[in-house]
Parts: sequence; structure tokens; C-alpha cells
Amino acid sequence: MVKKVCEIVKKQLALSEDTLITGRSKFSELGADSLDTVEIVMGLEEAFGITVEEDSAQSIVTVQDAADLIEDLVMANHN
Repeated sequence: MVKKVCEIVKKQLALSEDTLITGRSKFSELGADSLDTVEIVMGLEEAFGITVEEDSAQSIVTVQDAADLIEDLVMANHN
């Protein structure tokens, strides 16, 4: 899940392929502002067929936070 989130973050932020992103990477450290973060969340919603509530979206700080949230939402949708 983290790998897919990293790919989406790179695409949304127009980062080069050799930019190192890990689960511990903070969106702010990657140059994302609040609008970029909204666009990342929208990209994740589209990629995974989920809806992220605004409160949940605001709690996302790192790539791992996003991956964990998506995993929870995907699991909830399949149950």
C-alpha cells in the first residue's frame, strides 16, 4: 500500500522518479502545501475507490498515515 501511495504522491507533486519517498516521508517535507495535500487525497480516493472524510484527511501527515487510512477504508468497504 505504501508503494502505491508513494507513486500517487510523486505524480501529484510532479516529483522526479528518483525522489526518495518512504512511509516516514512527511508531505510538508516533500514541498506539499494544504492545496497539494487535498489534491493528493483526491488522487488516492480516485485510485482506491474510497471517500476520505475531511477530518481524516486533516490527520494525514506522512505517507504511512495515508497508507494506513486507505487500508482501513478499503477494508471497511469490503466488509
